[in-house]
Amino acid sequence: MLENNEEQVEQPINEESTTVNETDKAVNEVENEVAQESEKAEERHEIPMLDYATMELDKLVEELEKLLKAHPVQQLKNNVDAIKNSFNAKFGKLLAEKKEAFLSEGGNSIDFQFSSPVKTAYNKLLGEYKTKRDAYYSQLEKKLKENLEKRNVLIEGLKTLIESGDVKTMYNDFQAIQKQWREIGPVSKTKYNDTWKTYHHHVERFYDLLHLNKDFRELDFKHNLEEKLKLIARAEALNEKDDINEAFKELQDLHRLWKEEIGPVGKEHREDVWGKFSEATKKIHDKRHQHFKVLRTKHQEMIDAKLEVVAEINAYDTSNNKTHNDWQKSIVEIEALRKKYFDIGKLPYSKSEAVWQQFKAATKKFNASKNVFYKEEKGAQSNNLKLKIELVELAESLKDSDDWDTATNTMKRIQSDWKKIGHVPRKFSDEIWKRFKGACNHYFDRLHERKNELNKEQLVVVEGKKEFIEEIKAKENLTLDEVKESISKWKELGVLPKNARHLNEKFNKAIDTHLNNLNMGRADIEIMKFKNVIEGYLTQKDYRKLDSEQLFIRRKIDENVREMQQLENNLSFISNATEDNPLVKNVRNGIQKFKDELDIWQLKLDYLKKLNY
Repeated sequence: MLENNEEQVEQPINEESTTVNETDKAVNEVENEVAQESEKAEERHEIPMLDYATMELDKLVEELEKLLKAHPVQQLKNNVDAIKNSFNAKFGKLLAEKKEAFLSEGGNSIDFQFSSPVKTAYNKLLGEYKTKRDAYYSQLEKKLKENLEKRNVLIEGLKTLIESGDVKTMYNDFQAIQKQWREIGPVSKTKYNDTWKTYHHHVERFYDLLHLNKDFRELDFKHNLEEKLKLIARAEALNEKDDINEAFKELQDLHRLWKEEIGPVGKEHREDVWGKFSEATKKIHDKRHQHFKVLRTKHQEMIDAKLEVVAEINAYDTSNNKTHNDWQKSIVEIEALRKKYFDIGKLPYSKSEAVWQQFKAATKKFNASKNVFYKEEKGAQSNNLKLKIELVELAESLKDSDDWDTATNTMKRIQSDWKKIGHVPRKFSDEIWKRFKGACNHYFDRLHERKNELNKEQLVVVEGKKEFIEEIKAKENLTLDEVKESISKWKELGVLPKNARHLNEKFNKAIDTHLNNLNMGRADIEIMKFKNVIEGYLTQKDYRKLDSEQLFIRRKIDENVREMQQLENNLSFISNATEDNPLVKNVRNGIQKFKDELDIWQLKLDYLKKLNY
């Protein structure tokens, strides 16, 4: 066991004098930075910083997605922050433009809404980033706590080694403790310096009390002195670097190496080497401090310049604006001031927010005056918009119509009406015109196509069938055989072109009228009508309509069954009534009616199921 005549000090002991001076302050600031960076060892990987400020919104979203897929989340902060700043600025500008246009067209601020697929995609990716980031830092906090506990255990082990270690093995035991210390990961920045100083204090106690194995101790001291002198030379060289931020980052690495990788030196050298290292540290610290002082001055100059622009916007006089052209001129001038504001440059968020709020208030004041004018100006245009939208909706409802005569006349009329209506708000002008023009063009293109497709043979069929329909309508009291003969003749006249198949429906209606006049059972009439319609579909090879017909019949069967079940259920509630009770009779009649209907629907379905199409 080693004798220790020194006081057992548990508190950290500084390598330098306890008198706080400027060098001490500089070193303490650097070491605090090192402590903070100690938590971020896994974040130090440098991802190339692209010029996100010049990218469009969709490109920014694409880059954000690439980062999330290609890199650990803890390495993304700088790049994600840059993307966020660029995206928010660009989308904010877009949003402001959309809102300004909305208000200039007479819209109410409270009614303004704007959605964008690219914003939705961006929000989703940003949410994914935050979820991964939070999970990582939650795990990191747990790991830092575990590492602190491990380091405290090693400190206690080192203290026990000093007080009661076996002289023969204690140096090897000490080396093992040092190896474990280096292998333990980072600890919380709030515990980093104190933990290291406590550990380093006991390491120096060990060396100071180590009388045996003196050669090992001196060899360690010599090696550590050489390494620390190299660190001092590197620290002094950093003062020549032009990039102070890069120099300061390297200085933090040197402090970490000084603490974590290199052990103590002999007592006779400790104060000297620490003093040199501290002095080199102070030079970099002071240079960085001056750099940020200059930067703060530059920021203040930018703030003053931006506030001058804000003052110009606030003082802008719109009292003489009486016409649309007057306001358009003012809008151009205000937009020039806005550009001037943004061209001054970007400020850090902590510096920019107050100025930004003043800028927003100034532009809002201008927009409020402008909106008052345009609300009054756009009253008539809003009414015109309503009228044109009604015409658009009518045109869109007719664009696929096969009732050519009626639809054509209506389309020509609404085109004439459109020309008589005045201007609409510019925001909606292009959109509703495209809709109206598209619907009209669609219809008339179909009309022309129809005319072009009908060749002479088809025209003969169409005209022949039109005449035959009129003949059927003119006849009275056709017999069943005559009805069947008429159906056969209709088929013999030929197949109608697709764009004239509406004549089939007219023919079927004419035949239905004659069937209804025949002395036949209702079921027979319905089935005959049905077969006539279905044979028309088969002739046309319109299998889609055949499928739809079958689906329709199945639904009708289901409806009839449900209605019958409901009536039968109702009947159970009046079981005490006699059969001649009017209510009972009414319910039973209803049940019978649904049974009759069900039989007809079932016959129709059976007929369809037998068809091979």
